[in-house]
Amino acid sequence: MTTAASQAERLAVAMNRFGLGARPGDSIPTDAKRWLIDQFERYEPTPPAFERALPGAEIAHRFSEGRMAVRGGDAVAKMAARKELRQNGQALYRDEVQMRARSALATGTPFVERLVHFWSNHFAVSADKLPVAVLAGAFEREAIRPHVLGNFEDMLLAVVRHPAMQLFLDQIRSVGPNSPMAQNGERRNRHNPGINENLAREIMELHTLGVRTGYTQADVTQFALALTGWNVQGLGAGPNGEQPGAFAYRPRRHEPGPRDILGKTYADTGEEQAGAVLHDLATHDATATHIATKLARHFIADEPSDSTVQTLASAYTASGGDLKAVYAALVAMPDAWEPRAVKFKTPWDWTISSLRALGFERPDMPVAPLLNQLGQPVWRPGSPAGYDDAAASWAAPDALVRRVEAAQRIVGKAPVELDARQLAPELLRGTLSDLTRREIGRAESGPTALALLLVSPDFQRR
Repeated sequence: MTTAASQAERLAVAMNRFGLGARPGDSIPTDAKRWLIDQFERYEPTPPAFERALPGAEIAHRFSEGRMAVRGGDAVAKMAARKELRQNGQALYRDEVQMRARSALATGTPFVERLVHFWSNHFAVSADKLPVAVLAGAFEREAIRPHVLGNFEDMLLAVVRHPAMQLFLDQIRSVGPNSPMAQNGERRNRHNPGINENLAREIMELHTLGVRTGYTQADVTQFALALTGWNVQGLGAGPNGEQPGAFAYRPRRHEPGPRDILGKTYADTGEEQAGAVLHDLATHDATATHIATKLARHFIADEPSDSTVQTLASAYTASGGDLKAVYAALVAMPDAWEPRAVKFKTPWDWTISSLRALGFERPDMPVAPLLNQLGQPVWRPGSPAGYDDAAASWAAPDALVRRVEAAQRIVGKAPVELDARQLAPELLRGTLSDLTRREIGRAESGPTALALLLVSPDFQRR
């Protein structure tokens, strides 16, 4: 028989581990598992927070016009245009981060919203490159959000074809050494840029199979050759009515011939050659295990058990990569409902859950610089591997000091006056420790008590 205490703990797990953190006054579900699964039917791929967001194609077109201005005019005009391009790009990046945070605060489907963040980090791009910075938000909106409840293969294809990923991993530079473009360049004594293996390598190593799963350098090279021709439509006006920033297949860049990858030969079918490889990677057993491991690590433990991973991998394989089936298997697992909070919140998790805890309906402070301060700039992981999902990366003493400073700033912007002594049991139902309760009770002021709640060990884990 389920006790009141265990039911409270399950609600805390649903809201804090699977969701984005409890909010004061939230309606409390009676069935925690059903509350999570029901969100699949209520999820909006384009929530109100993004109503004014520009499509990626429009962003790419405007950025291209700015780059053209940099190339024209005298030295002074070029310098001014370069500065304006950089400032506009940085402003757009900050606006995109703000919209992302607004969506996370307002969402009625926090479990699915968390999954969007998970997949965006899995398919990481880096806004350190200015062209990627302006497209990073559009990448998440266009390649991740529409497919988060669909099939993994569809998401993979959308990711690989998106200009943000193509630009980030330099796919737009890749040219087959025996392609018509390369042959023409040789005849004219022009430099041939050759193939670029970045996208092929990261798809195999990070996005699908995972490291040390049996593929070789030869497989990466052959896959990179299959991907030649996958490109982006003109970032200027574009010939023949092209839509700037949209996917394009450039047959003149494609390396002719069959490709041998992971023991299978793929006939030269042009654009479809790489598509066939992507299909087989998406349905590979190693991909099922890799995805299962990352989901288990994110939701259950930094070092998930083999049985947990195998259960999720089996759900992936049996469903043909249907992500809702994998999520349902995750929600059904007893390990996922361990009441002890073992996952340490990343800076993004902690910031969003803190804002939700204090009743923010929209961020009243710039979120991008706050995440910079906390060490997790949005869409800037510094590596195609994305941000780490383990406590060791985020629980260092200096990082905790930064959270204390940030907590004081957040509390100072709180939209309403809150009593931490009443709020703590509501946010941490069944999991509030006596130590945290005592520390809050001893606080010298209301704001100090709220800040102590946000940096307490109970709140910083999920």
